[in-house]
Amino acid sequence: MQVLNPTGGWTKVLKQFQSDHVVEMQKYPGRFMVLLIDFDGRRERLDSARAKIPEHLTDGVFILGALTTPEALKQDLGPYEEIGSAMAKDCRDGTDSIWGHRLLQHNAREIDRLRTRVRPILFPSNG
Repeated sequence: MQVLNPTGGWTKVLKQFQSDHVVEMQKYPGRFMVLLIDFDGRRERLDSARAKIPEHLTDGVFILGALTTPEALKQDLGPYEEIGSAMAKDCRDGTDSIWGHRLLQHNAREIDRLRTRVRPILFPSNG
């Protein structure tokens, strides 16, 4: 697993995905990508972002983010490290204690897809 540096905006995330990662995903069909974006209060941004993903790669690309900004999420839930740990626990346990938060609940469809695809890989005893 590799975590990439922030790119500076949701459109830049998508451009970097298209320029740097589409070819790699085609080369390695088992590769997954999680794209983290700010929704800036626009739930329709998921559909706009998904439209930029080549159709043959959509099963392996997941788009997640805070409904407003990560800072608002941090203000509500605490340090990013704690939020991330709670998100992983939710994924492992199949719960929504963090993912059900008002700034994250719009990710439900993507989280369901993500759990289906990667939970057995990351958490084989729970998958």
